[in-house]
Amino acid sequence: MGNSDARRLPVVSLSAEHLAIGYLMRRNILAYKAPPNNEGYDLICIHPNPRHVARQIRVQVKSRYQTDCDRAFPVKDKSFGAFDYLIIVFLNLGFFYRRKPVLEGFRDAEFYTLQKEWIRSHHRITQSGWQKVHTKGEALDEFKNEKGFELIAKELDIDYPA
Repeated sequence: MGNSDARRLPVVSLSAEHLAIGYLMRRNILAYKAPPNNEGYDLICIHPNPRHVARQIRVQVKSRYQTDCDRAFPVKDKSFGAFDYLIIVFLNLGFFYRRKPVLEGFRDAEFYTLQKEWIRSHHRITQSGWQKVHTKGEALDEFKNEKGFELIAKELDIDYPA
């Protein structure tokens, strides 16, 4: 599979949203998928107790499937008002840019839950007009995997399951 063909994997892209839903629900955050092609957000998160009065959180999900990607992802500045958090899912399916076998690069998926303010402060518009957020070299440990999901749980006032 050449790089031009490898960029068209709609099932793999959709898997990132479903993985995010699964991990959010694992943390007891009720997560629903928004309708396809919904502008600005992909998931809605709410408190699991129907009697708990809390706001909903809108989450945009972005994904990169290449383990050897540049750790950047596109975000349009006009979407900033439409989401509260962005979860970038690095699926790490293998090496697609290096001259190595694809499967040598297979790794576990990584999730980073980033607040809208963080996205806004790291948002760049390239000379070619692409709007991107670069994460390579950034200290993101406080947003990784469960630590990131905890940000949403805390905002929704969801205690850790006991």
